[in-house]
Amino acid sequence: MLRADEAKSGGCLQIADGGSLLLQVDLPLSARFFPLGFPLELLTNSRAVMAAAEKSWQNFRPQFTQHALELRIAVQNDDDTSPLPPAPIYSQQWDTWLCVADANNFVMCDPKGGRSFGSVTQSTVQSSLYFRYHFLEAAAMWMISARTAPVHAACVSAFNSGMLLCGDSGAGKSSLAYAAARAGWTYVTDDASYLLLNDFNRRVVANSHTVRFRDSAVKLFPELEGRQITPRAAGKPAIEVPTPELPGIVTADSAIVEYIIFLNRQGTTADSLVPLSKESVLPWFMQFITGATEARVYQEAALKRLLSVPIFELRYRALDWAVERLEQLATTGR
Repeated sequence: MLRADEAKSGGCLQIADGGSLLLQVDLPLSARFFPLGFPLELLTNSRAVMAAAEKSWQNFRPQFTQHALELRIAVQNDDDTSPLPPAPIYSQQWDTWLCVADANNFVMCDPKGGRSFGSVTQSTVQSSLYFRYHFLEAAAMWMISARTAPVHAACVSAFNSGMLLCGDSGAGKSSLAYAAARAGWTYVTDDASYLLLNDFNRRVVANSHTVRFRDSAVKLFPELEGRQITPRAAGKPAIEVPTPELPGIVTADSAIVEYIIFLNRQGTTADSLVPLSKESVLPWFMQFITGATEARVYQEAALKRLLSVPIFELRYRALDWAVERLEQLATTGR
């Protein structure tokens, strides 16, 4: 577990309210974390921020040796009973991302430079899910997204074949990924994969430490019975389960993609695996990259390399059949 140490040189952040300069805040605490394997230096004046970062990133191990990303979070004192601000508004201008909930809760990010800073209130930090989702993890993923091409896809691997399971929200990515993992496949992620820009082997990295299910998944997987539904900071509530709590599940933080599978379980009357063209799916992949002009050039190139692999639509009614058909594809190539 990483420990927050006194920084040799404290950072500072100017905080303004209504146009008036209030103070400069020293950021004497620092620690290094590795979200998705990328080194990130966190500086703050709050041990609660450090605790939140531990909860988000303590299971990740270093995979990359590049210059560390830097995230500075200053916490202002307020009444701990103050209500949470509304969900933030996100905006991009040139190479800068801005996340603003109100005048006292915001984060600015320079993904190209790998730097972010923000100011939040103590009451916001105490609402761990809200703070981690909207500010802490969001800032880290903005910076990481400038070094990757994000893909809205689950990922599993078997017989040295990584498969991206693609589809919009509700397509069944999490359920199929978990069903494959129960059958002995390696679980990489249930929803979000990040394609490395400088790796010509189509390598994706992801969060393999949690599986998120819709509450209806209990009907498919009886072992989820009794699990609490986690209120999400955004989106529908979910059952979130750490993968170490799922017996027999093998995980990996990355995979080499050999196949791309689009899921279709709506209105299917016959199970089948149907080839798709690169041209037909490219617009779907392009909608998830949000980098500035320079970054997009590399993201688009990486996506086009990714789409050189065989692409299919999997039409299925039962999870067991879907897992068996994908296993056949992994072992025979057809």
